[in-house]
Amino acid sequence: MTSLVDLISCNVIERDSNGDVLWTWTYPSVSEQQRTLVMRKCCLDGDHVAVQPFIYGRCGKMWYYINCTEVFDSDNLPRVKQFALVLWSQDLNPDKYETLCRMLSKTYCKTGSPVSMLQLYLSVVTRGSCTTEENGTFLVRDFETRTNHNNHPHNTQVRELIRVFGLETILIYTALLLKKRIIVYHHSLEALLKWMSSFPALMWHRKAADILFPWIDLVPEELLDLKSHTSYVAGCRDSDVGTRTDLYDVLVNLPAREITVAPHAKESMTMTKTHKDIAVFMVQLVENDSLSEQHVVREIADKTRELLNHLKSLATVSTPEGKHMVSIEILRERNLPQALDNFLFNLAVAENMMML
Repeated sequence: MTSLVDLISCNVIERDSNGDVLWTWTYPSVSEQQRTLVMRKCCLDGDHVAVQPFIYGRCGKMWYYINCTEVFDSDNLPRVKQFALVLWSQDLNPDKYETLCRMLSKTYCKTGSPVSMLQLYLSVVTRGSCTTEENGTFLVRDFETRTNHNNHPHNTQVRELIRVFGLETILIYTALLLKKRIIVYHHSLEALLKWMSSFPALMWHRKAADILFPWIDLVPEELLDLKSHTSYVAGCRDSDVGTRTDLYDVLVNLPAREITVAPHAKESMTMTKTHKDIAVFMVQLVENDSLSEQHVVREIADKTRELLNHLKSLATVSTPEGKHMVSIEILRERNLPQALDNFLFNLAVAENMMML
């Protein structure tokens, strides 16, 4: 039953025939911070000719999902040109909430009444489902099988990501593995959001929701939230982000197909033979057209598990609580090449297995 209470609130923002953007409906409530954020993100202000149909992102520990709809003469909203339906939830699941957003939005267009929409919303909260005559039935449980236990969205493009960056994909993989701060840049919001879920999917053993910031703006309140995390993968469509080395260890510029390692992160990102082997392995995977996206993700996860098992084999010291840890002495005794020694040290720190 836990998934039934993930929804927190529902809001409607409208743009009327005069071009005014109005916050018209909320259930049960939102904070001023949430309101300010969503008004900036919903893309209804200014001279937006075409709205972005579906947007999602985070605010602290909450996730927002925004579905923007053009209103036509046949709809029951006479003075409204466009509206944004906003769902707030505790869980990361874009597929689930895009489907629910669409269903609620169509109901709002047809009836022009928030009450009919609220009935569907409350049905999902209390029963885990809702039904409409035209749009069928929405079932929460349909979407639970599509995400793994670490809540990775299933519409990933890991194959394509590796095709774009080739052997350099290892820089992204290593940054994720070592819990670095990654900024992903693309000027197109649609393209940016399409790519973002693919990054955490390279680390299948970790929770996507812990590190993913699909879309940030370079404004104080969002940067404060971002900087409260020691590791993340954050999307940004402001090209100025490239100059903000205080925000990233690794910058991924999608349109330019470039990966930049910030000067302060270069030492911990030194490549070894292990990195080269994994880089070649990933490139060979995507060259095999018979492998599905899921298969590629699973193979990379297995390779990561091998690496972590090797690290665990070095964990020969125990804490008073019985947790196995890696000690600096053990690493030094191995007389490993400097770069490999450095990498294993950083990996042990990232996995919270280093006895300092």
